[in-house]
Formats: sequence, structure tokens, C-alpha cells
Amino acid sequence: MPPAMTDLVDIWAAHSPLDGQAPVHVTMDFLLPTGIYIQMEVPREATIQHIKLLLWKQAKSFPLSSFLGEMESHMFECVNQAAVHEELEDETRRLCDVRPFLPVFRLVTRNCGRAERLLDSKIGVIIGKGLHELDGINDQEVKDFRSKMQRLSEERMHRVQMMSFTEWLQACFSPQLEPSAGTAIADGANDWPADLKVIIHFDQSQDSTSLKVPSSCTPSVLIEIALKKWQTTHAPEEETNKDKHILRVSQCLDFLCGDHPLIQYKYIRSCLQAKESPHLTLVHINAVKAIFDKENAAIGAVVSRKSSNPPLPLPPKKRAPTVQVRAGLFHGTELLCKPAVSSESSGRSNHSLENNTLEFEISVCDLPRMTRLCFAIYAIMEKVKKKSYKNPHINKYQTIRKAGKVHYPIAWVNTMVFDYKGQLKTGDMILHCWSSFPDELEEMLNPIGTVRINPYPENATALHIHFPDYGPHPIVFPPFDKILEKAAEIAGSSDSTPIGRGGKKFHIELKEIMERDPLSQLCENEKDLIWTLRLDCRENFPQSLPKLLLSVKWSKHEDMAQVSLVIDCFKPSAPDTFVLQGKCFHWKRISDYYYYGFLMFNDEIIVPYGCLATGDRAGLIEVVSSADTIANIQLTSSNVAAAAAFNKDALLNWLKERNSGDALERAIEEFTLSCAGYCVATYVLGIGDRHSDNIMVRSTGQLFHIDFGHILGNFKSKFGIKRERVPFILTHDFIHVIQQGKTGYTEKFGRCVPLFHSCGSHVPIQVQDSLALGTTQKPASPVQVHVTPYRCM
Repeated sequence: MPPAMTDLVDIWAAHSPLDGQAPVHVTMDFLLPTGIYIQMEVPREATIQHIKLLLWKQAKSFPLSSFLGEMESHMFECVNQAAVHEELEDETRRLCDVRPFLPVFRLVTRNCGRAERLLDSKIGVIIGKGLHELDGINDQEVKDFRSKMQRLSEERMHRVQMMSFTEWLQACFSPQLEPSAGTAIADGANDWPADLKVIIHFDQSQDSTSLKVPSSCTPSVLIEIALKKWQTTHAPEEETNKDKHILRVSQCLDFLCGDHPLIQYKYIRSCLQAKESPHLTLVHINAVKAIFDKENAAIGAVVSRKSSNPPLPLPPKKRAPTVQVRAGLFHGTELLCKPAVSSESSGRSNHSLENNTLEFEISVCDLPRMTRLCFAIYAIMEKVKKKSYKNPHINKYQTIRKAGKVHYPIAWVNTMVFDYKGQLKTGDMILHCWSSFPDELEEMLNPIGTVRINPYPENATALHIHFPDYGPHPIVFPPFDKILEKAAEIAGSSDSTPIGRGGKKFHIELKEIMERDPLSQLCENEKDLIWTLRLDCRENFPQSLPKLLLSVKWSKHEDMAQVSLVIDCFKPSAPDTFVLQGKCFHWKRISDYYYYGFLMFNDEIIVPYGCLATGDRAGLIEVVSSADTIANIQLTSSNVAAAAAFNKDALLNWLKERNSGDALERAIEEFTLSCAGYCVATYVLGIGDRHSDNIMVRSTGQLFHIDFGHILGNFKSKFGIKRERVPFILTHDFIHVIQQGKTGYTEKFGRCVPLFHSCGSHVPIQVQDSLALGTTQKPASPVQVHVTPYRCM
């Protein structure tokens, strides 16, 4: 009897689209190595180990069960959502987390090297990609990068093995400190308290004690006080040494290392901000040394890599009747020459764009080092002359009408002209394209998009290109010293463009250009003026380097050489602090984490809840206690659901029910300041999809926003109408709370004006963030994220 085909409804989703709840049990098909097929119901949230135990009990009543052998010598294999064979080495995973493509498991004999395969499986779950897929990537740059990272990891492991315990503790658990200890709460009217109430737990018992210590107290002093307290109540005759103990944050593997004041540690600050007492555990140093010894033992193991089975073949995709390829050379967002277009060709499987040569009107010597080749594939169809409904909200770049034909974008892909070694690319290359098109494309090309190919080739359009060979030896971009020699040669020639020094009139005009907003556009006359007076820019306007680079004609190697010489002589400027933290910046940007990191630079009255990534598009979100959404507050205070949003007294009454007297004044003040901060933050960052379900309020008055998938490209609309139509969110019920139900009292909300002006000093960071949107980063999927509930009351 063959396995039965199940319904295509996603049975692994947290909520079924049919009845709103996921099924408790799932009918699974099991294929045994003896050729026996068993169908049985298993719990949807059961672990793989538990399912195998149930199968083993059931298999005893079937023939040939004696040939199976030991249960531990077998494991399950399935086809996952990416159409790839996956061996389920980690049997602690739940069935609903594995999410097989169909509810079919095959029992296979476990091979040797189980520890290595289990480690590979866990790494694949975390990064969202099987290691066999990385091994199958035919990209020399990726292979070189992986080999260098492997050597770097081996060197790192060798250094860890050579570390002493104290060095390891400082490296792995470096103290998380605030910049200074004198930061004020809210508007600076109140300072941090002089004394702290700290709850100390003792690791060797279930007892705890409360200590009141100065905020300037160091961890070593606090350990000494806690040990004296322990001696007076438990073991007065026992001799204790403070050097043999360390303070650990309770319920967390984080230690208070170093000799800094307690008020400087971020954990202590966060507890004071939440009006909670810090909980610390006094741990013996031997318990931490056990972790150190375990890590050293694990580092010595050598992990071997094995490639798994190749992905299942997919049927050929249906193509549009006629397709065309457009290509352009870009340096940044600047088009270097006229784009090249291929001839029209059928997109069927038996047709291709062979013998189509794309030539660009630019010499190879004029190509900048970071030139990228951008491709766009689009379908061509005859324009329909009959009347059709036009939606004004459709993106105008989704279709382009030319000469009675309509061009429909299909896919795009970018690649660098020079490889990572600076060599001009040659030979064949297969580029797996991307299908999502951003707004406002130039000639259907996406120059700000990523230069990496689509990592999921089975569902992507493939573009096969060939770079010509220019000779027996590779063409290499010249090193920097050769470029400077060429610049000096050009400067000494008689036919070179003269480098002028402007008079007073040009100096004033140049100053006016440099003082403009960094994002303002420059006309051609202004670019020519900046380029001609580049020496004045270098000496008098050191901040003019970005605009000088915008004025360079990157399609001429003479200008490229001269600008390299000018940059080499520019006065060095102190780099921004956040630029030095670029590595952390990239990862913290993912999903909600980065945006709340931005808010931490503003006012400490703002609540930045924590986010922790646990895998590919999966993570945990911190519970914000005593909080509820604006929508729930309005619904609770209204008898008619349709009129709940128009009750402006609901929010103020909700705060009055939970606060009285001075506490209510403080709650309204915190609401005002946090509302002002978030109004500016959401406006500057362009965070859309703001509504009453995405804004929450704590009982202490602190307002905060949630759900930031919109800014990562997860745009939401209803019937073609965008949900977000206003750039600044300030509703009548917010104003009613700020004014305390009266008129006036809006002075404190005016703090949003200087706060907005202060954001101007960090424009480069915001520009980098906006450019990062073109790197195909995706927000966390609500289906795959295990989210801690926001509302915990």
C-alpha cells in the first residue's frame, strides 16, 4: 500500500487556516529499511526521539522486525521545505520544528561519525542552510573565504587553549559597561540613587539575602560583604576567600568581571530603569573553571565535513513567451555608460539567448575597481489596447511601456567586474537571480542591490554569461602605488586639466555647497566646480570628501588616478564610533534588534526590549511586564467595538486606574517623553505600519512600539492601499494624555524638536542603514519565530 497523499494545507503552522488551531496529532508515514510501510498518528509537538520510540513499539507487531537491530543504530531521514534530503541527527528537535515537506519519514542505518554529523546538523539548523549546500557552491571567493575563516578559527582556538583562566574569563565574559556612571534619568532632573538594594543568592544553597550598598561599590567589595553575611548566618568558623568567588547575574550566564562601580554595569542600569532590584548569585570559582575546562576539551576535537545528498531535481519552470536581458555597468549608483540590451528571444526550454554579445561603450582601462555589472531580465508583451482598471497605487516601475510593448521585470542580479583579487573576471559564470524589485529602478537595473547570487537556485532564474579572455595572462587592477604614479604623470603633463584655486567668490560658493544637507543633489556645474577646486576642498573643507567623490567622472581613469592622489593627501578625520563597530552593526540590524539599539541613544525613558536570535529567522523577544496595546485599552473601555478607537479618554483613564497622585504625574511625564522620542525615531527611520496594535503602553506610562517588519521590506497593504500614509504618528488620544485632559501642557513634548536636530549628526549611519535594505535581508517570519508574548498580564 503506497503512502497516502495529504492535504497541501500547512499542518506545521502554529495556527491552521481552517479551524484556527494546529492539529494535536499528525498522521505520519514511516518507511523501514526492511521494506515495511507503517502509518501511525504521532503528537505534532513530540520530539524525534519519542517518535522513534513509538515507531519501535509499533514495528514489533509487523514482519521482519527482528532484522531491524538496535534502535540507537538508526535515524530518520526526510525531505525538508527546501526540497533537500535531511538526516535528523539531533533527535531532541520537535516534529513541528523539523517541518518536513510531507509527513513521511524514512528509517535509515546510522553511519559512523555521529558526533560530527550531529554538530553539522545543529549548525545547519542555526544558519538555516545545510552545510552540504555550502560545499556545493562553485564560487572561488566563497571557498577562499571559508578556508581563511577556518584558519582564523583554528588560530583563535589555539589562542584560547593557551589562555589562563583569568584571560579566558575576561575574553569570553567581558564586562558590559555603560559609558559613564553619571548619566541622568529622563530629563536630567534626577541622578542615579546613591545606594543600591541588591539581592544576593548563594549558589551552594537556596538562601538569599538583601544588601544595601553604595552605587560606587565594586564587585569585589560586594563579594566581601556577601561572604561576611554568609558567615554570620551559616558557617562562622569556615574561612572564606573573596578571590575564590565571582558574581553571576541570576538566571543568566553573565558575570560581573572587572573592578568597576556597580552603577556602570548595564545589568544594574537596566534593573534601576525598570525599578527592580538586581539579583546576583555568588558562585565559587571552581564552577566557572569547570566551564573553562569543558570548553578547552571541546576545542581540541577535529570536526570533519561531509557533503549530504544533492537536492531533489525540480521540474522546469514555465517561461514568458519572449524575454530580453538588459545590462549596465555601475560604480555605486552612477551609470558609467549606456546600457546594453540583448535581442528578443523565446523563454521556452528549447530556446536561449546564445550568441548574444553585449558590448559597452567604455574601455577596460576606464573601469573603476568596484565596477559592478547589473543585469535585468524582463518579459516583452504586446500592449493591450482595451480599457482596463488602473490602480494608482501600483508601482510605476513594475511595468515600462515602450513602442507599443510592455516590459514586465522578471529577475535581476549583480556581479562584480573585478573579483576579490582585483582580477578582471573571465570565463563562464552562472548567476542565480533575485525576483523582488525595489522601487525607483533605473533602466530596470538594481545597482544598489547585493552582488551575491540567490542562495536558493532551485527556485531562481539562472543567467549563464561568459566573460571574454583578453590574453594569456589575467588583467589585474593596478595597485595603489601605480595609480599614484599615473596621477603624478598626469599632473605633470601639459594637456592635463588645470587644478585651479578659487578666489573669494568661488570660496563662498564652495562653502555654501558644502554646508548643504549631505543628501541634497548636486548639479553638473556644481560638480565641475568641486572637481576644479579639489585642492581647496582638501585644505579648507575636510568634510567635503563625500561630495568630492560624487563629482568624479568615474568613467575616466585619469580622474580616478587624480582623485586617489587627492584622497591620499586629505586630512584624517576621527571615524564615527559606530563605523568602528561595523561588524556588530550588521548583525544587530536584523529585525527589531537594531532599531531598538538606535533608540537607546536617545532618552532612557524609552523602553528598548531585548531580542535574541536563536536561528534562521527565529528568535525570542523579551516580555515587557505590565503593558498592553492601545487597541486592547480602547476595546476594554468601550461597549461598542466599532467606536473604541474614537474614545480619546480611554488611555488617560487607564493610566489613572493604575496610578494616583505623584505616580500619575510621573506616568504622564514618562508618556510625554517616550511619545516624543518614538515620534522622532519612527519618523527618521521611516518605520511604517504603525497602528494601535503595534503601539503599547506600560502601567508606568512608558509608550513603546513593536513589530518592525515594515522597515525591512515586509510592506503591508489592503486592497492595494498602503496602511501607512502619514509620516508622523501623534493621535488625539496621545495629545489628550499629554495635556492631562486639559489644554496646553505641551512644553515637554517639544523636546522632539532638538531630538530631531540631534539626529543630523548621525546621518551617515542612517544612510548606511537605508542602503543595507538593498542586501535582501528579510524580517523574521511570524510562522517560524518562537515569540514570547508581548502581553503578559
